[in-house]
Amino acid sequence: MEDNNLNRLKVALVERQKTSKWLAEQMEKSETTVSRWASNKSQPSVEQLFEIAQHLNMDVKDLLNSNLNKR
Repeated sequence: MEDNNLNRLKVALVERQKTSKWLAEQMEKSETTVSRWASNKSQPSVEQLFEIAQHLNMDVKDLLNSNLNKR
């Protein structure tokens, strides 16, 4: 149960050639907050996930890791 990667934000940022600093500016959040989300140390709220998806021009479901049922 070590795989606690609930979101794919880090991958999505790389795919979109964006930085966590850029996203932090777009969302008016601290770089530390976005970095914690990207490293899965904490999770954005559902509302924040939708905002992230909007800024990255992607579907919110593509920000979520679909392999959560692995053991």
